[in-house]
Amino acid sequence: MSKFKAIILNQDGEKFTREVKEIDKSFLKHGNVVVKIDYSSLNYKDGMILKNGGKLVKEYPHIPGIDFAGTVEESESPNFKNGDKVILTGWRVGEIYFGGYAQYAKVQDNFLVKLPKDLDTKKAMILGTAGLTALMCVLIIQARETILKGEPIKDVLVTGATGGVGSVAVLALSKLGYIVSAVTGKKDKSEFLKSIGAKNIIDRSELDQEARPLDKALYDGVVDTVGGKILAKALSHTRPNGMVAACGLASSYKLDTTVMPFIIRGIKLWGVDSVTAPIIRRQFLWSQATTYVDFEKLSKGVSIWGLQDIISSSSKILKGDISGRVLVDVNK
Repeated sequence: MSKFKAIILNQDGEKFTREVKEIDKSFLKHGNVVVKIDYSSLNYKDGMILKNGGKLVKEYPHIPGIDFAGTVEESESPNFKNGDKVILTGWRVGEIYFGGYAQYAKVQDNFLVKLPKDLDTKKAMILGTAGLTALMCVLIIQARETILKGEPIKDVLVTGATGGVGSVAVLALSKLGYIVSAVTGKKDKSEFLKSIGAKNIIDRSELDQEARPLDKALYDGVVDTVGGKILAKALSHTRPNGMVAACGLASSYKLDTTVMPFIIRGIKLWGVDSVTAPIIRRQFLWSQATTYVDFEKLSKGVSIWGLQDIISSSSKILKGDISGRVLVDVNK
């Protein structure tokens, strides 16, 4: 098939457009491996790009979508052959390279990870970039016990818990046996959060306020997806030698705190970037996905959209109006 469907973004002066178009494979200009895509997903960064380019897209016309999973159909790489199932997340695909909101993509072979045998492309994109980021955060929380040989982890706080990263983190941390406290501004999602493993539900307003440098120590670990005041407050409530994984800035990119949590309590603030994570780490995390994640539970919070749904509804993720994960069926 030489023709296929894709979301095409265009910028003409002040006019920004997004539409589903039928295009030719010759339109794909990057990389050495052609992948027939089964699924993509919707992430916060996708919402930014679909709104107005998010200051991330440099050239138009452009195909967005920062992740995908599918089957290799053409390969100039010795590392991949026709029929290989593959996953792509990060590497600025969907930003400076054409992305996954299309039925086909062409990318560099060193961007791809082979799909583990116990996963399928659907499960891979139910996780997607958000899920991979969440699993990186979980590794950081575990690092107190593993790398740093510290006290066992017991209580973990997850902020932005109904979002893509937050919901996977809640699920994975609870599966590991930790007591998870989930922070959300959506009171109607309490039952959903409990169904995926949260023991305690905390209203966002309790943390979204000015923080003292040190407050009552409540948590051994924190997965923060929002930044700003909430991250500062979470730091103040972290126990000595606690682990804080920071991976988002949906609330604010600013952090108003002092060195006190770090030098008096020995707290570790660990930034998480899944975009340029090394392939060996990606391979490990994807190979462990079924160990960390109960897909039956996670699927309760999954919505399935087509390309046209992405055009009409992606802005919801920027407003915090989406809970759980959005799986994008590019052939729908």
